[in-house]
Amino acid sequence: MMVNPGLNFYEVVLANQHFLREIVESITLKESLDEMAYSAEVKMVVTADFPGIQPGQEIRVSGVPFGGTSRVYLLQPGVVWEVESSNSGVKHLSVTVYDRTIYLAKSYEDYLFPAGQTASQRLRQYAADWGITLANVPETAVPLAKTGSRYRNNTIYNMIMSDLKETVEKGGEMYRPRMTPNGLELFKLGGNQEVWVLEPEQNVKDVTQRRSIDKAVTQVKVLGNAPEDRRSPVLAIVKGETEKYGTLQKIITESTITNAGEAKGKGEKHLAGLEETFDVTGIDINTIRAGDKVQFSGMELLVTSVKHELGNPGQMSLQLASPQDVRRRYYGSL
Repeated sequence: MMVNPGLNFYEVVLANQHFLREIVESITLKESLDEMAYSAEVKMVVTADFPGIQPGQEIRVSGVPFGGTSRVYLLQPGVVWEVESSNSGVKHLSVTVYDRTIYLAKSYEDYLFPAGQTASQRLRQYAADWGITLANVPETAVPLAKTGSRYRNNTIYNMIMSDLKETVEKGGEMYRPRMTPNGLELFKLGGNQEVWVLEPEQNVKDVTQRRSIDKAVTQVKVLGNAPEDRRSPVLAIVKGETEKYGTLQKIITESTITNAGEAKGKGEKHLAGLEETFDVTGIDINTIRAGDKVQFSGMELLVTSVKHELGNPGQMSLQLASPQDVRRRYYGSL
């Protein structure tokens, strides 16, 4: 008999041989644009025939998609990262699982790339050096600058995101690395083929709307390089909604710009106004990922974070924002 019959649509497989569904108490999947790896927390009860579990072991989570009939991989390939046990007469385990992009987020490297390469080309280089299988990697098409100090003794994830942020700042599309069963792909935000419609009083239970100027930038001062004993030259001061929200200034230093016109264009890209987000809870649609596009109350929004509490029915919690807010918040600066 299953510990939690509500999970009969899901399966957890350890080391490609131990099927743990019968002892699983709960499964929670989490993903955010702030972080690289998709994660799962699996809680289970230890039985007499429990095979044992150790950090570093291979593990996967599968489930029947919302409205589907057969299981698909939800988190695969996964790795057991942390195991916590408790015992109050019956032993319980809480297992933290990440997809294997966690290694890119935790590993440091040193690179120096020439100017002219694209983010796609650099991703292929990272993958080749680290033995990572690639899936779909579209060409980002924007030539990048020569790398500097931020690629010295930094994580591979930070380097990838620096490449992708520079791509956006130079007019390119927003992309995100995403691990799939076929390998690491470069996912275009909002590029999901199936776009779910979320409607209050249908598949949405609660909605919280948040508006804030906490991360607003209403004025940007663009500085050039200068010797240590001199103040940096001011190339441009770009004003945004200062009259509406007050002066919230950001300073950026740009060594490659020499004229005021280019400096103004650089500064305008860093202006950011009112931030608006929606926190939505509702019936779980277990295949929604961070970066996916959804329709909510007539608006096309991007998922910035998602939490799936798997079950039958399960529950999901989403944070949604407009593509413009996502561009400013996650890709607006290098």
